[in-house]
Amino acid sequence: MPSASSKGIIRKPSTHSVDETVAKIQHILKAKNLVLFAFVDHSGEAAKVGLQMPPTKLLIFGSPKAGTPLMLASPGMAIDLPLKILVAQDADGKVWLSYNDPAYLMDRHSLPPEFLPVLAGVEALAANAAA
Repeated sequence: MPSASSKGIIRKPSTHSVDETVAKIQHILKAKNLVLFAFVDHSGEAAKVGLQMPPTKLLIFGSPKAGTPLMLASPGMAIDLPLKILVAQDADGKVWLSYNDPAYLMDRHSLPPEFLPVLAGVEALAANAAA
């Protein structure tokens, strides 16, 4: 399955492990001078309380310079920014990257078309990290 979109979420397969995919994303963020605002290791936190889940990690990132104009244009956009990529392994061992569909976010927040390139950057980032 090359990619899937369901209810505003795009899912792409990765050819790497969760940790390798996360490392690639972090490297790309650094190279593009994007801020990694938060990193959530869902599976690691589950393990701390005695629960098991496949490797599942969330990266929350962006650029205040790029994101602030979107939030000024539509203040509700702040609920969806910074951007996020979820890297998770499914029950079959396949690793997936999931992120909000930029077109969905545009529609959800009634943003004008000139903001699409700002949101669409996540697609290239995910594609590069998955390859």
